[in-house]
Amino acid sequence: MVTSQSAVSTVTSNPTVAKPSRLGPAERSAAIAALRDSELDVLVVGGGIVGTGAAVDAVTRGLSVGLVEARDFASGTSSRSSKLVHGGIRYLEQLDFRLVREALIERGLLLQRIAPHLVKPVRFLYPLHKRVWERFYIGAGMMLYDIFSYTGGRPPGVPHHRHLSKRQVLRAIPSIAPNALVGGITYYDAQVDDARYTATLARTAAHYGAHVATRVRVEGFVKVGERVVGVQAHDLETDERFEIRAKQVVNATGVWTDDTQAMVGERGQFKVRASKGIHLVVPRDRFQSKMGLLLRTEKSVLFVIPWGRHWLIGTTDTDWHLDKAHPAATAADIDYLLAHVNEVLNVPLTREDVEGVYAGLRPLLAGESEETSKLSREHLVAHSVPGLVVIAGGKWTTYRVMAKDAVDAAVDALDGKIPESTTMEIALVGAEGYQAAWNRRKRIAADTGLHVARIEHFLNRYGTMTEDILALITEDPSLADPLPGADDYVGAEVVYAASHEGALHLEDVLARRTRISIEAWDRGVSAAPVAARLMAGVLGWDAEREEREVQTYLKRVAAERASQLQPDDESADRVRLEAPDIVDVDAQALKETRTARTGAPSKADADASGVTGAGAEDAPTTDG
Repeated sequence: MVTSQSAVSTVTSNPTVAKPSRLGPAERSAAIAALRDSELDVLVVGGGIVGTGAAVDAVTRGLSVGLVEARDFASGTSSRSSKLVHGGIRYLEQLDFRLVREALIERGLLLQRIAPHLVKPVRFLYPLHKRVWERFYIGAGMMLYDIFSYTGGRPPGVPHHRHLSKRQVLRAIPSIAPNALVGGITYYDAQVDDARYTATLARTAAHYGAHVATRVRVEGFVKVGERVVGVQAHDLETDERFEIRAKQVVNATGVWTDDTQAMVGERGQFKVRASKGIHLVVPRDRFQSKMGLLLRTEKSVLFVIPWGRHWLIGTTDTDWHLDKAHPAATAADIDYLLAHVNEVLNVPLTREDVEGVYAGLRPLLAGESEETSKLSREHLVAHSVPGLVVIAGGKWTTYRVMAKDAVDAAVDALDGKIPESTTMEIALVGAEGYQAAWNRRKRIAADTGLHVARIEHFLNRYGTMTEDILALITEDPSLADPLPGADDYVGAEVVYAASHEGALHLEDVLARRTRISIEAWDRGVSAAPVAARLMAGVLGWDAEREEREVQTYLKRVAAERASQLQPDDESADRVRLEAPDIVDVDAQALKETRTARTGAPSKADADASGVTGAGAEDAPTTDG
């Protein structure tokens, strides 16, 4: 157990590194006051990977910047990816060399400079089925993959590909079926906790001076003539409505791009089409392998990805026209993934082996093809109307390039000479000094009394900000206790999520600041009451609010489980939406409180009656 403050200071060897800004309740209030009371150079709408990246890009050019998100950071697409930072092997086959090279360059930057504490190398096997021509064909592609990953003389940050015989493959992957391959090729990519990375980006933006606030929904645009000069904002936590003025607004709302553009009365120069992809989470011990797998399917590719004490298996690729906030996995989706991965396993996986499932939507640029798997992963930037820039499409891996391009378009319309993007050289908070802290992890463990595995867990989630976690444990040693049903995480991480990382609701912590909702067998049911109690101490919840948060989360879990038993998208969507959104639950509670005090609904409640409930669910979120 941590016994002294001196032990905490051993995390980083560089005491001159600036203390990163917090994203706690007080900081949120200050950000909203600044958004309400001053005109910004750039306002970013959308708290996904592209929106938070755009906020970092703009604020590090010296601009005054705001960022608003209707729900939570990465609550849409950006927390539901394959967790890979990669060039995209399949795009080589499509001859999209420029996209692959761009993505591999970004992969190297994230691994080595921008976020070495969050982005890690991961090894994959590509099984071969033909002895000669396939080895030559795939090997040539892997060689290109290696070559494209070099830039400016900088090495790629991962080893080169290697050819393996069948015997070598079977030794490395004992669980693979011997008749499933004749040999293989191994190669490296990188992986990341996508939701944690996005939240860290948002905190980095705040660190450099951006005004960042979640649970602030944009419900319209402010225009002077044909020019957009701001947005009409709604603080869903307090029910306050206000205007945010900005010289340029960046729409980074991902699969909600068309909905957001419709608010300004603009048809748009392109359309964004949603493609659903689901992933399964299974325990690591269900099959033995020293590396992940890349498998071909009749439609696309299938990844089996090492993920801590788990495997991620995905993904599917199907059109989605239903609720964008809560895409649902069906029984057919799950069976499809199990059937394909079982083709190469000695012992097949079953439904009982699946401990978690999640579904996400890709924002694809529509128009190139009727098949979503062939739609472009390129991105487009448009200055659709004066004062409004829209960014759409793209890949998670190339978020930094997308953000740069969006801010470039915005600053072109600003007065004065604005500096070029600097994000290629700017590390995220927690990255500076990470390697030194990692090298000292055994000493930190000895000084704090924690197991070295726990220190490694902290360092790979918080980098040098681990000292903040250890300080919380020093103050209250009980915060070192693991959460029920989720031994990988401790109480201090819940407290820290609420006090430093902008988590406002229980779901924010269990689904995104941690990944308990997909990693735990009970999907966080056991951890929920304990986590809510810890959050209550930071956010000032009373017992009624604490219970409301827990019950809303339990209903979400039940609805997700039930939706995954449904045969098709329509029925799965209907069942999933039976669980209320926490914002609607809070809005109803606020309305009831006001009515109890006054005996009648307030004017604000009457005016908002078409916005809460179903109306709020239909309004576009702002996650990119």
